[in-house]
Amino acid sequence: MRVRIGDVRIHFEVLGERLVAAGPALRERPTMVLLHGGPGFDHYSLRPGLAPLADVAQLIFLDHRGQGRSDESTPDRWNLDTWIDDLAGFCDVLGVERPILFGHSFGGMVALGVAIRYPELLSKLIVSNSAAKFRPERALEMFERLGGAEARAAAEAYFQEPSIEHYDAFMTTCYPLYGLIAPDSEVRARIVARPEVGIHFFADEINTYDWFSELDRITCPTLVLGGELDPITPVAGHEELAAAIHGAQLDVVRDAGHAPWRDKPEETLERIRAFVLG
Repeated sequence: MRVRIGDVRIHFEVLGERLVAAGPALRERPTMVLLHGGPGFDHYSLRPGLAPLADVAQLIFLDHRGQGRSDESTPDRWNLDTWIDDLAGFCDVLGVERPILFGHSFGGMVALGVAIRYPELLSKLIVSNSAAKFRPERALEMFERLGGAEARAAAEAYFQEPSIEHYDAFMTTCYPLYGLIAPDSEVRARIVARPEVGIHFFADEINTYDWFSELDRITCPTLVLGGELDPITPVAGHEELAAAIHGAQLDVVRDAGHAPWRDKPEETLERIRAFVLG
């Protein structure tokens, strides 16, 4: 399905019911809007692993502008300001009120921006394996720890000079280090990849965005979820993010990487369910 938000059509998928039968009445469940990572991936990078959460909430997965099956838009609109406003517009057009916002990796950067700019919009916030400020030196240390000098060199080349050649080398050498369990090859094949969006973001805004001075504007209950072995957003960033948000809960999954629901599915999903229902 697609819905028009301003100048683009945003693709989305819905899993689960918002109103469920409870005897002679209908009981309302929370709605969770889930934002994928990348940038340059799509909602299906999250859907297989997080679909089981439909037992506690209605799930809405969307493809960010310029990504997946949403309209391509133009590079001047591939930025956090636009993606943040797109999400607010998406909720308004669909009539999604007080959702739980789940943002993974790059999607977590967008989710933090939404919680800062539109604090009244959300009922809860889950920031998964993301950061309020990208710190490449930490990522390089982790890539070297997990993959040696070759991984560090590939990551450093992509961070310093994003290009399709360096992107391909990064995906070949570094992406397999993101988790203990590799993504299913068929799942990877179903994802509509837009590497040009990631290259654009890493060439510019990844090095300039910084939410720390504004995190005190986040007023909803917040869960900061991380993986102990996450190379691209290491644990230190999760810790400083949780410390900067009033009342935030930090939950680091041991022996898990950038997608803890893939490495430790039962444990991770139960932690998310507890936060959703708490």
